[in-house]
Amino acid sequence: MSSVNAHTHLYSGLVPLGMPAPEHSPENFLQILERVWWRLDRALDEDSLAASARFYVASALLHGTTGLIDHHESPEFIEGSLDVIADACQDLGMPAVLCYGASERNGGEDEARRGLDECRRFIESNRRPLVRGVVGLHASFTVGDATMVAAGKLARELGTVVHVHLAEDGADVEHARAAGHAHPLQRLLASQALPEGSILAHGVHMSEVELAACNDAGLWLVNNPRSNEGNRVGWAGLLHLAERVALGTDGWESCMVDEVAAGQRLAAERGEGEGDGESDGEGCVFARRLERGAELLGERFGPEGAPHTEASAGQLVIAGRTLVEHGRLVSGDMDSIRARAELAAAALWQRMAEIH
Repeated sequence: MSSVNAHTHLYSGLVPLGMPAPEHSPENFLQILERVWWRLDRALDEDSLAASARFYVASALLHGTTGLIDHHESPEFIEGSLDVIADACQDLGMPAVLCYGASERNGGEDEARRGLDECRRFIESNRRPLVRGVVGLHASFTVGDATMVAAGKLARELGTVVHVHLAEDGADVEHARAAGHAHPLQRLLASQALPEGSILAHGVHMSEVELAACNDAGLWLVNNPRSNEGNRVGWAGLLHLAERVALGTDGWESCMVDEVAAGQRLAAERGEGEGDGESDGEGCVFARRLERGAELLGERFGPEGAPHTEASAGQLVIAGRTLVEHGRLVSGDMDSIRARAELAAAALWQRMAEIH
């Protein structure tokens, strides 16, 4: 059975190795981004990204993950960053779809241009059998109209899709309304930034109108229950109205069994039943969202489809290569991967402490 993590951030792979809490506790989502995640991505360099990617991928394989759809940002290391992640995936045997999430939050339009250029460079140059590239945008609220237009144009030119955070928090919706749009989805659609098959992460703050528009445009949504709970952004309770929904972790460890369980728990806590939460009469909604991830991954690999997977308890074979056997990673040396990750993490926390 395939177990695809349909939205994650490999740059957060070192977080379980002791990332310090921010000096001042965040009080809302934007402060969480500014005091935690945006400081983390600004502190990344080539060495820490390589260590993070290998540790995340190795751990994901041990959890039985059979594919990763990653959304990357490292503002101080843009050019070549996707190759670093791709090398980790190819070497360890993990099928993956990668993008750089273009943003204007640090360096304006030039930063966004560099992010889109990295997507183009990678898509055009990548020859790794296990890895594909798409175009990335961070989110509607961190880019201008010109960047969104450029992203959609680039994706169509290259015959691919756009991967973007959408309506994760109410702040994204408020930003779009201030710019004269009813919702960030409408802003993205107005900019022609979402070719059919594009990937929208989260979709927490969406109405029936927006979800119907997603269905009409042939878009994917990716539910991330643990992250949404941890970031206190709300509950994506209307995603059952979307026709194409997969499951991701948004940077949390790639243990998809835990993600399914979290979705079930959170739905039950809200008293959701048939059709919109824990069960719809045909089994667990979240387990089926996990299954749909294989379809999403397959779309990005084209007519040949995603690499064949054989998975059983304690064993994982992908594309004919045994990656995990008897619960042990065999495509890499886990002890060495972890040791490198711990050294890189210590240096990364120090750089984060110096960012204000």
